[in-house]
Amino acid sequence: MSYQKNQMVTIEIEDIGADGEGIGKIDGFPLFVKDAVPGDLVEVKIVKAKKNYAFARLEKILEPSPDRTDPPCPFHRQCGGCQIQALSYEKQLAFKQQKVKNNLMRIGGFEEGLLDRIMEPIIGMEEPWRYRNKAQYPVGYSKEGELITGFYAGRTHSIIANTDCLLGVTENKEILESILSYMRENGVTAYNEKTGKGLIRHVLIRKGFTSGQIMVCLVVNARPEQKKGIGLCEKSGLPSRKKKNGLPVQEKMNRLPAWEKLSEVLEKIPGMTSVSLNYNWENTNVIMGDVTELIWGEDTIKDTIHLLEVRGNDFYPTDTEVTYAISARSFYQVNPVQTEKLYSTALAYAGLTGEETVWDLYCGIGTISLFLAKRAKKVYGVEVIEQAILDARKNARENQIENAEFFVGKAEEVLPAEYEKNGVYADVIVVDPPRKGCDEMCLNTILKMAPKKVVYVSCDSATLARDLRILCDGGYELKKVRACDQFCHSSHVEVVILLQRT
Repeated sequence: MSYQKNQMVTIEIEDIGADGEGIGKIDGFPLFVKDAVPGDLVEVKIVKAKKNYAFARLEKILEPSPDRTDPPCPFHRQCGGCQIQALSYEKQLAFKQQKVKNNLMRIGGFEEGLLDRIMEPIIGMEEPWRYRNKAQYPVGYSKEGELITGFYAGRTHSIIANTDCLLGVTENKEILESILSYMRENGVTAYNEKTGKGLIRHVLIRKGFTSGQIMVCLVVNARPEQKKGIGLCEKSGLPSRKKKNGLPVQEKMNRLPAWEKLSEVLEKIPGMTSVSLNYNWENTNVIMGDVTELIWGEDTIKDTIHLLEVRGNDFYPTDTEVTYAISARSFYQVNPVQTEKLYSTALAYAGLTGEETVWDLYCGIGTISLFLAKRAKKVYGVEVIEQAILDARKNARENQIENAEFFVGKAEEVLPAEYEKNGVYADVIVVDPPRKGCDEMCLNTILKMAPKKVVYVSCDSATLARDLRILCDGGYELKKVRACDQFCHSSHVEVVILLQRT
């Protein structure tokens, strides 16, 4: 039987897909249904029919699953951020554990029996809300022409107005509403990605959970030489015939107060430490540009990560900690509570005795590197973003760590060069790549260097499985796997694994 677009059907949700969508079947024909959870009996409308499967929209829940929970966020179905918020947290963890296992079997070719022996329980959160220390909010207009900020609806660039995401810190609401008020009062425009006109593109907010310090960075549609309001408004594109407070809009904007006026508003918020502008005048989906200018406060904020002792499935505090300086463009894990557990697990897997030379690839601001340096003889970090390496070196100095050295460049270029030209050696290599995984040249160099151990931290278990297959075919054995829920209520999951040379 074939199914057509707009056809209504009733199905029971039996499983959950890799992106958190519910899966139900009619006579073996699978339907993927966003916002449905296993155990639901639902009425759905088919929105896209393929030969062997279809996508459907949830219309009505006829019988809710016992694992369904009432999402506290009123925007959870519209927003693309929390794909599985309607699923109980216990079942979210089970889904993510199984997702990692499935990818390792299906893509990596690892046997289920092996994974059953070596996979450790997923690391969940006691309180899976308000955990994000970073958020990036697009700024735009509602259908009625009102200034808004929030998040993009799933798979679109339509902004859902929301200044209080329940995954973010409570301060975000006051900060965003202050910025919107400033923009309205001073005629500051929001960026329109279709026309390339308008000024404010995004608002970036970061908070150090231990320090309480807050950073705000406005991403503006301007070049660095355009400063202090007047020049920044040249690309507004608004017709001067529109009036605001008796003045043409363009004339009103030419009388904008300096950006310091905005910082005067923001600095009153407790914890505010840094206010800056980031310049991005390109027609691109990339959020931030290459140039950031401080307009108030400090260039960085600080946060501290504590090393935890791992005993079985539990974590215990120690006296060891590392404090990090974080700039606007630095990579830093968004969930600091779970980061302590994730990195402590990575360090435990490395099994350092104080005699090892360690390479940390894709090192960011040295988050893992400086942890490793507490237990290693020498640590080398590699990162492509220059500012992140400057932060890493600063972090090493401020933590009085002298056995860590950092290189600017692509891991797949720096590592082969140092290995082939200078004969560098590694007892342990740690990799924490972006979602696309490790570059093939980087993997080949790891195989040539043949360290005793490889610790792989991954935010995408599919690319992780692909890379592990290459490394295991090259002489490594998969010894340990542990998932960590860094991104509660989303379908994403972090994983740390241990490979050992056979």
